[in-house]
Amino acid sequence: MLSKFHLFAVWVLVISNGAAGFWALVALRLPQFRSNLLWLLTGVAQSWVFVQLTAATFHFNASGSSPESFHVFYGVLSAVTVAVLYSYNKQMSSYRYALYGWGGLFIMGLGIRALVLL
Repeated sequence: MLSKFHLFAVWVLVISNGAAGFWALVALRLPQFRSNLLWLLTGVAQSWVFVQLTAATFHFNASGSSPESFHVFYGVLSAVTVAVLYSYNKQMSSYRYALYGWGGLFIMGLGIRALVLL
């Protein structure tokens, strides 16, 4: 059960962060795509990183197996990336769409890489 949820959660993480990142980069160039729905999707997608980390922790504790070290590294790096993006939110307000666009795609890439190592 936890294994299936862990796999489902990583796909949600990859797809939602990829969609939010792509949308933010489109909104960077085309102002008509700027909306509050973009920030809602970005918030849900980046919050899902912590849902994924929690699910992974419970999964590996319950199964008794140890994941590959780089799998854990990519998961933790995803959470650190969310924290860094949020911490630079005010300082880079004029570049917010680029920050969250590239940041969302970076988190998507980390999720894909962690999925390959699963």
